[in-house]
Formats: sequence, C-alpha cells, structure tokens
Amino acid sequence: MAATELEPADSERAVVPHVDTADVPSAAWGWSGESPKTFRIAGWFVALALLAMIIGNHNGRVEDIFLVGFALSIAGLFIYDAILRRRPR
Repeated sequence: MAATELEPADSERAVVPHVDTADVPSAAWGWSGESPKTFRIAGWFVALALLAMIIGNHNGRVEDIFLVGFALSIAGLFIYDAILRRRPR
C-alpha cells in the first residue's frame, strides 16, 4: 500500500518542517528536546554530593545509611542506563 500524507508508511520518517511554539514553547528560541548527557552529569554530581554529606556534624549513623543508600541507588540507575544504551535494539 502506498503512503499518503495522512497515513505515512512505517518505513518512512515523517518530516515536520515547522514546530508550533504552542506545542513546544522552547522552539521559539531555537532549542527543542532533551539533553540526556547533561542529566547524566547532573545525576552523578548529585550522587557525589550525597556522599560528601556524610562528612558533617551528626552523631548517629542512620543519616549515613540513607545518604549512601540514595547515592548507590542513583549510581545503580545510571549504570543500568549505560548498559541499556550499549545494547543493540
């Protein structure tokens, strides 16, 4: 079956010549999308900041357990993401 304007074929990519600023407000100043590399860098920074908070004026170790646990969970998510990005789809 031939592709039409209303119903593009599965193998063809739809090309959008203009992005409506009502749908994507950031398109008005030239950027539209996500920046996953920036989010990964920020996530690693947050994990390191959580580990740096272990050094402090608290007496108990409960805070340390939570800080290390949250930092490990963030690091685990980013490692899992790195493994998924390397796998062919």
